[in-house]
Amino acid sequence: MAICREALLGVKMNGKRVLLIVGGGIAAYKIPQLIRLLRGQGMAVTPVLTRAGAQFTTPMTLSVLAGEAVHEGLFDISTEAEIGHIQLSRAADLVVVAPATADLMAKMAGGLADDLASTLLLATDKRVLIAPAMNVRMWQHPATQRNLAMLRADGILTVGPDEGDMACGEYGPGRMAQPEAILGAIRDALAGAGPLKLLPEAQVQPRPLAGRHVIVTSGPTHEPIDPVRYIANRSSGAQGTAIAAALRDLGARVSFVTGPAQVPAPEGVDVIRVETARQMRDAVESALPADAAVMAAAVADWRVTNAAERKMKKDGSGRPPALEMAENPDILAWVSKLNKRRPKLVVGFAAETNDVTAHATDKRLRKGCDWIVANDVSPATGIMGGAENAVTLITAEGPEEWPRMGKPAVARILASRIAKELT
Repeated sequence: MAICREALLGVKMNGKRVLLIVGGGIAAYKIPQLIRLLRGQGMAVTPVLTRAGAQFTTPMTLSVLAGEAVHEGLFDISTEAEIGHIQLSRAADLVVVAPATADLMAKMAGGLADDLASTLLLATDKRVLIAPAMNVRMWQHPATQRNLAMLRADGILTVGPDEGDMACGEYGPGRMAQPEAILGAIRDALAGAGPLKLLPEAQVQPRPLAGRHVIVTSGPTHEPIDPVRYIANRSSGAQGTAIAAALRDLGARVSFVTGPAQVPAPEGVDVIRVETARQMRDAVESALPADAAVMAAAVADWRVTNAAERKMKKDGSGRPPALEMAENPDILAWVSKLNKRRPKLVVGFAAETNDVTAHATDKRLRKGCDWIVANDVSPATGIMGGAENAVTLITAEGPEEWPRMGKPAVARILASRIAKELT
């Protein structure tokens, strides 16, 4: 019988020891609360404070709350006389890095060991959980995403980051997960605890979508009018991108078919870039077969059949050019009605401006898909092109409203539901 995390949190984990490495970031102010939560669950906490971390919290604070000495230097003669960094790295049941800065993640991915924290991480034979925290641009930088993919491939567990306002004044993903979320991730990690096997025997624990193939479409399509003008919509591609990343994190092989989006494609997926609806349809067909298809792209319904080969010019008449329109292929309906190659689960999206549930329910029946993720994209909501979403999941059982939340959070919930459906 499956037990939900909320129930597990009521069960103490007495005697479990967490080695807590505190990185240098403003999010370190949340660490005292995390220590309180861990101690309240019966866990012992051994703090390791980096030099940068000491700029945001103090050894005294961490020591008083943890009830243990704080470790800071690699060359402390009182501990290193007995090879203390090896003992520290092996004595814990779990190693947690919070906040995990871009620098710490880079050191971990590169196998560097030039201070106590990085040496512990390289020497440990226990599972490691990181809670990333950094500026949104640093988080989205290809180097950080490349390091993240490498760490995940090495079996490193992650929690967060969340989206929100940054201390620097910017907005986006990069905020460290809340202490309660980190506690939940620590409990999950300890529930499946065991030594981390090192190369050449390294094997990552199976994830629920391991061995599954999922196609995700994302972003808008651009339908040319002439070489410089096109028909498009306001989709940024943020939700589809987040869904692809969440499915990847659950172990799926993701074919990510994206139009000209405003956000970078996630690392660790097969990226197929397209421009028009017809190109997207062909790319989806080439990616089949698949276990599931998530049609999150905002595909243009029509295209211009008499698109000009040269830029159109005003002719002085005051009349606009006559554009001949044709309907684009309906990719969602086509995939849903495939015979032998139809994915087991087909998920469509419905961006509406009124009567959202009614329109989406009708769309699910007309298209023949299994689920529809519907949302209100009226300008006042700020959802299309924004960082948050408020969706209603339409299934054969009826509508299910989800609260407004960041698009990565929507993606994680949807990916979890997909994994449950497929497994």
